[in-house]
Amino acid sequence: MDALMEKPADTSELLRSIHVGLLFVQQQPEDRPTMPSVMLMLDSENPALPQPNQPGFYTERYSTETDSSLTGTFRTSYTTLNDATITTLHGR
Repeated sequence: MDALMEKPADTSELLRSIHVGLLFVQQQPEDRPTMPSVMLMLDSENPALPQPNQPGFYTERYSTETDSSLTGTFRTSYTTLNDATITTLHGR
């Protein structure tokens, strides 16, 4: 949260802001909202928010749990999978 905020936002306002933020990172640009529609979404009491589609970039995190009965320890390890596309531009 921003330390400069005068009062903390209520939960519904915070969730609405996160939802609108997810609309901005959708993979297809035509699915992203326009600024006037964002203003309506944020200013309305009960806006009809569209479901966000898949983002253009995301990180998946896999959890692997291992149980070692012999040593009496339980261990959880996390693996992160990153997919990225790199484009190199060359002049003519």
